[in-house]
Parts: sequence; C-alpha cells; structure tokens
Amino acid sequence: MSAVIRRVFGAGIAMLFMLSLSPASAEDLKELRIGFQKTNLPVIAQQQKVIEKALEPKGTTVKWVEFNAGPPIIEALNVGSIDLGWTGDAPPIFGQAAGSAITYVAALPSNGAGEAIFVKPQSDVKTVADLKGKKVGVGKGTSAHNLLVAALEKAGVAFSDITPVYLSPPDAAAAFASDKIDAWAVWDPYFAIAETRYKPRVLTTSAETLKVNTYFLANSKFAAAHPDAVTTTIEALKVAATWAAANRDKVAQALHDVTNVPLEAQTLAANRAEFGIGPVTPEIAKSQQETADRFFKLGLIPKQINVADAVWKAQGTN
Repeated sequence: MSAVIRRVFGAGIAMLFMLSLSPASAEDLKELRIGFQKTNLPVIAQQQKVIEKALEPKGTTVKWVEFNAGPPIIEALNVGSIDLGWTGDAPPIFGQAAGSAITYVAALPSNGAGEAIFVKPQSDVKTVADLKGKKVGVGKGTSAHNLLVAALEKAGVAFSDITPVYLSPPDAAAAFASDKIDAWAVWDPYFAIAETRYKPRVLTTSAETLKVNTYFLANSKFAAAHPDAVTTTIEALKVAATWAAANRDKVAQALHDVTNVPLEAQTLAANRAEFGIGPVTPEIAKSQQETADRFFKLGLIPKQINVADAVWKAQGTN
C-alpha cells in the first residue's frame, strides 16, 4: 500500500473513530444487519471491517446477510429481517410501488460498464433492435431489467415485442449456456464471467444507455430510530470506497477470495467498477423518478410513485 493510500485510509479510520465517540441512539442497537451481494463495495467493506470498527465502541455488532439479487433484499428490508442493504436502481421502485417500508439513505455509482445485454458470438442478433421476437433472460425487478427496458425503448422496440424470461442470475447463466435464451441482461460478476467464458457480443451497457445509480437502502423504521448508525455506516463506506478506487488489483483479489469467481473475471469487474457513496441529491431522485415513470407507463408497476417520498430526510448529515 502506498504512503498516500496509507494516509488516506488512516485519516478515514481516525474520522470513523471520532464519529464512534459522538452521542448516538445506536447505543442501544446490539446488532446491525446488512444485506449484500458478493460484488463491489460491500465485499471490500466486509473484508476490511470498516463498519464493524466504527460501531464497535457503541456496542453494536454487524451481521452480513448474503443475497443473489436486489429484489430479495427489498423483501428482507420490508419485513425487517435486515436493517440496511444495497440494490440497483429498479428494486426499490418495485418495492415502493408495492408499499415496502424502505428508505433511500445513500446513492452509489451506476453499474455502468459492468452491466450489459449480450448474446453469444455466433448469434444472428447484432443490435438491440434485433432482439425483437427473441427470448431475453433477466432478473425481474433488477437493475438489468431497467437496462433492458431502456435499451429497447431507445432502439424503438416495444417491450411486448420480446419475450422476457425472468430468472435469477445463476439460473439465467445455465439458460444462456444451454441456449434456452437468446440474450442475457445482467451485471458483474456474472457479466464478467460470461465475457471470459463465451467472448459474447455486447449489444449495450448501462453506461451507454441510461444514467442511473445504485442505492444503499434502509428499513424505514430503522432509519428513523437509528439515524446515527446509518450515518456512521455511510461514513465507513466512504473510507472503503476511497481505498477500493486506488487499489483495484487488491479489490479483484478480494472478490476472487470471497466468491471463488475466477480472478480473470473479477479483474475485469474491478477495473471497470466505480466506487463511491453520497447523498441522494434532487438530481439523482429526479433520474430515479424517470425510471419509475417508465415502469408505470409499461405496466411493470401497479401504480405511480413519488420517489422523493422515500428519500431519507436526515441524509444531509452524511
């Protein structure tokens, strides 16, 4: 680790220590439960225990709960089986439309170049427009679902002109391998694995198609009762993000160690990932609202929602 990174990381830990000494309602919080997928910033934060170190002086332990996609994280937040969790842009929209008790507490960069729609190299599908009449594997209510909807709209293809095959990433991987779907929309590391295994033709990525974010969410009652725990956690994640952005080779190795996904694929994912975390600004909320409006127009959610209603009012403190 370079002297510069040591100084940055050291300064971040010092900041977290000061935060941990401040008066907080988290003093009666015995355990913080965080839902995550084994990708990007959550893995680094978990490995470096930055959240654990920040909350330990307050007597709060951290429990990490693994999921393979965003929608189950929303369900867990809603019922209160986890307190905080990461998802892409689409899951909280579906959740809010269903009345889930979720609150946006922070925004992270988009999956960007690490999320794509792709086909096998021998496919006759050359562009997004060629997906008309094809079967496309995608996780329902995921960020990749939003990418698929937006990419088709941009290409002038109605969503009803394709056959969406709603599958979890592991099931979609099997379907793609056996040619039971023509195309697949998914994020890293699944996308990176497919790249190294099939050398697929990439039709588009999130970076090329739409401007969105990923999100750190809370159970609404938890955010109201423990704003200090939320703020301290976000500050810890900033430290992990700063380190990750400057140490991508170590990020790739960490992801490989945790997931057993081949290092080649994790290196691809780490090199194109964006690391960071900050407040849900009015501009970000507006962009998320545009996605929600698109989903309602297509009948993917049952009612119109106002994204701003679910944005954490205490976020100005983070």
